[in-house]
Amino acid sequence: MRDEGGGAGRRAGARRLALLAAALLVPAAASAQKLTVDPMRPPAGIGAGGADAERDTGGGIRLQTVMISPTQRAAVISGVMVKLGEKFGEAVLVRVSESEVVLKSGSAQQVLKIHPDVEKRESGKARP
Repeated sequence: MRDEGGGAGRRAGARRLALLAAALLVPAAASAQKLTVDPMRPPAGIGAGGADAERDTGGGIRLQTVMISPTQRAAVISGVMVKLGEKFGEAVLVRVSESEVVLKSGSAQQVLKIHPDVEKRESGKARP
């Protein structure tokens, strides 16, 4: 003897399963779209993510990083790696320190700072 409601029950179960699968996939797809933003990126206005990071200094030339090792000094200036003593355009990289570099062209010198808007100063005496 065959159960006449079995076919309808299976179809209803299949529909429920399809609805459950759709309900689970829609939030997953929506969250995948939200992940296109880097979760580790600082908020706008802070550090590398701020507008100051995009501002050029010194006529469009920007110091991005310095590399100092016991055997070599170099800097990345406007996307170009320049070793101490090498040329960047018409200027020669003559000094590399932790926070700035110096380019010399003839008698003119140009100082590029990693953080041009930040000045170091003493804050006072440390408490014991």
